[in-house]
Amino acid sequence: MVVKQFRWAGRAPMGTAGFLLIGGIGIVTVACGQPIEPAAQAQAEQEGRPVVVDVAVAADAATARTYTGTTRPARQVSLRSQAEGRLLGLSADVGDRVQQGQVVGNLDNVLLQTAVGEAQAELAARQFEVTQAEAQLADIRTSIEESRVRFQQASNDAQRLQTLASQGAVSAQEAEQAQTTLVTAQQALQSAQEQVRTRQQAVAAAQQRVEAQRSILRETQQRLSFANLTASLSGVVLERAAEPGDLVLPGEAVLTLGDLSQVLVVIEVADSNLSEFNLGQSVDLAIDAFPGESFTGQVTRISPVADSTSRLLPVEITVANPGGRIGSGLLARVTGTSGQSNAVSVPESALEVAEDSDSQIFVVTEADGLSVVEARSVQVGDRADGQVTLLSGLTPGEQYVVRSSQPLESGQTVELSLTSEG
Repeated sequence: MVVKQFRWAGRAPMGTAGFLLIGGIGIVTVACGQPIEPAAQAQAEQEGRPVVVDVAVAADAATARTYTGTTRPARQVSLRSQAEGRLLGLSADVGDRVQQGQVVGNLDNVLLQTAVGEAQAELAARQFEVTQAEAQLADIRTSIEESRVRFQQASNDAQRLQTLASQGAVSAQEAEQAQTTLVTAQQALQSAQEQVRTRQQAVAAAQQRVEAQRSILRETQQRLSFANLTASLSGVVLERAAEPGDLVLPGEAVLTLGDLSQVLVVIEVADSNLSEFNLGQSVDLAIDAFPGESFTGQVTRISPVADSTSRLLPVEITVANPGGRIGSGLLARVTGTSGQSNAVSVPESALEVAEDSDSQIFVVTEADGLSVVEARSVQVGDRADGQVTLLSGLTPGEQYVVRSSQPLESGQTVELSLTSEG
């Protein structure tokens, strides 16, 4: 082998051994698919060897993202006490299944029963007032009839005596006395009629007090029924917040119930990736508690409000759960899809800028048993984490150049490094 010596600035000429060492390093570097040393590249050009390039296979961008979330019941409610009292018993514990309307606990109801008794006694008193008012009204109506009869008799007498007085049969004084009696009877009748209206108003007021007391009684009876804690839905007990012997106040949670006939998985998605999900879309997901199994869910809600800290938008996915097999709080992984056909994801280092400022990529093809590169214009989409999505120009499965030691030209023959994907 003839070894030419070169003089480097500031250094003494190197010996044959030094150049052999450099050449050996260059050959090893090319064989390992790493960036090629300039000296080795120059030697390859002189010998007419093709340029060594790293090649990868275009991957479908639709499978590039996985989102994590946690399962929770489709419906979840807190069973809260509606009355104050000491919790005497609680028959349901975490994990137990309950049916809607089932009694799961009870409170001490002594005070509530006392309140019901007092309300019943007050109602009886109000009803007695109505009875008294109605009896007085009946008496007044009887006196009205008597006053009406006396008035009618006085009217007849006054008319008759007035006629006789005009004929001289009786004295004028008797006629005048009969007229006075008539006026007195008329006033008595009017007074009795006024008393009737007053008594009718008294009866109406007493009846209203009775209705008000009945409402109070129904309310106290309702509170007495609150001493029994009943499940508001059919599901599973998720949390037990109180124990027998605790003093429970109105509105205080005792149990948390969840309906696991369906479970929800909520994931958080960046607004730039929100196009991967649509309402009603079916998505695949995996749950770590069930390795090797795949589940299918449906996007049921996409929140328009992003988290104030992470700036991510919650996406809600509903998964059917017959038999309640999937529990609450399990880690789920949702596979997102970009919804772009033939979109691929490549490293940003694979892109080059053409003379017309468009982005291009070199695609590797086979011609007569040789690997040849072809410059192809591409449409660039989203960029993230050193990766870029190509919307057109490259299809999944095609080979493309990731990196090269020197600029490439369309139609140029290349050699694939040992680390290239094939």
